[in-house]
Amino acid sequence: MILSDTLYNTVKLYPRKEAIICGDQRFTYLHFYERVARLAGALRNLGLGKGQRVAALHWNCHIYMELLYAAAQVGAILVPLNTRLAPAELAFMLEDSGSAVLFANVGLADKVQKIRAALAQPLDVVWTRGQPPVPRDAANKDHEELLAAAPADYRVEEELAPDDVAQIFYTSGSTGRPKGVLMTHNNMTWHAMGTLWEYQISDQDVWGHLAPLFHMSDVCNTWSITWAGATHVLVDRFDIPKVVEIISRHRLTMLKLVPTMWTMLLNHPAVAQCDFSSLRLAISGGAPISPTLIQQIIGTCGCEYVQSYGMTESTHFLTISRLKENLLCLPPSEQLRYRSKTGRPFIGIKLRVVDDQDQDVAPDGVQVGEVLVRGDTITPGYWNLPEENQRAFENGWLRTGDLATIDQEGYIQIVDRKKDMIISGGENIYSVEVENVLCRHPDVVEAAVVGVPDQKWGETVKAICVLRPDCSLDEQDIIAVCKEQLAHYKAPRSVDFVTELPKTGSGKIDKKVLRQRYVPILAKDPAGQNGQRP
Repeated sequence: MILSDTLYNTVKLYPRKEAIICGDQRFTYLHFYERVARLAGALRNLGLGKGQRVAALHWNCHIYMELLYAAAQVGAILVPLNTRLAPAELAFMLEDSGSAVLFANVGLADKVQKIRAALAQPLDVVWTRGQPPVPRDAANKDHEELLAAAPADYRVEEELAPDDVAQIFYTSGSTGRPKGVLMTHNNMTWHAMGTLWEYQISDQDVWGHLAPLFHMSDVCNTWSITWAGATHVLVDRFDIPKVVEIISRHRLTMLKLVPTMWTMLLNHPAVAQCDFSSLRLAISGGAPISPTLIQQIIGTCGCEYVQSYGMTESTHFLTISRLKENLLCLPPSEQLRYRSKTGRPFIGIKLRVVDDQDQDVAPDGVQVGEVLVRGDTITPGYWNLPEENQRAFENGWLRTGDLATIDQEGYIQIVDRKKDMIISGGENIYSVEVENVLCRHPDVVEAAVVGVPDQKWGETVKAICVLRPDCSLDEQDIIAVCKEQLAHYKAPRSVDFVTELPKTGSGKIDKKVLRQRYVPILAKDPAGQNGQRP
């Protein structure tokens, strides 16, 4: 199937049903379809067709949704850009992808002008959501004027195939240049069908796009929500009072946030005014989550909870902690234990956990190995990076770089990223394990753990914590808490207290920034190295 097909039948079945709520604007499926058709015609008028790239630098709104479908309809490849990246980073992505046109929100005009200054070639921009900040000319066009001039009944002119690339998502990784992950129509439609099943989505559902659409964890749900004839509610940026209003006013039935967003929401005073009664499903994904936070989500939302895990290269989903039938008979405490796991394979995904010799580890929930996956949702590779493709894939299996255990029920538990694992005196220390202990403390709002250089042990554990206001915890208190619950060598050797942890554009804790912040400094002047095992 082609991605635009996920809208084709829906508009026939639900022409007058509310499709999109975007601020004060509301669109039925018929109105949305008509705008998509016009935008598809406008893209063709701009010379964009099969295989050509068009980029988007935009906050969540109905125009972003329209561009997702219109680009798919004409066969153009959409390149979603992270609004939080620096102009130089975005300029690289535009040049690397060869994007011919950029759709940009006028609120990001300053960043766009800096991008243009960093580019070697001119950039054509279609300005949205207001008056363009520069005179309209061949390189600066107004979105609504383009729609008005486009045909109202555009139809696909070129034959598109399921294996054609639909989107390129850039992922920076921990080192080196950003990599463009290719997503085909087939990848996305298989993901949409799986999501419909796993989340049991129906035309009665209301989904809140509270995470950014430029990130895989939210944009990939667009297709399944539309396919079911459900309703999209768009929030331009994550703002707690606004989110509380959206949940209560529009009666969301499903709510998906990354763990840091859940922490921000549940610890904000405004949450007391939030009406969660319409929710049937609370979802976390995008990063590891502590069992303490899961209990807080379930207790506050009062509905079913599932955790999802995946990566950009897998169209987001690899596992989900939805319970199998036989696990529903377990006592509530045991059910919670399984819901807190990273999960069992998402429908259509083949998954292995292997040791250093690529042999499957024992399904005992103890032995740790790397997660390997394959399936129809897995990317065919990276944009113009054949060597990266050879490193990432082996005999058709994608090496995720994630370390996990697997139990007899087939549920995995991520313990760390390979690059985040700390090796101290020859002992493996998994940062997630230490972070979970830290987050169980009632005065710790957020915590991250990184390895820092040590002359004797190679690496030791450093914790960076955000505490509740007026908390009196100090470094020794944090270290003592960890030593009570972990082997002493796993406890932090040093602790920093900060008001906020650095986040990626999708709201995840950015360990790359933390490593850059702490490791170079400590490598030159490693503090507290007294020759004692921490």
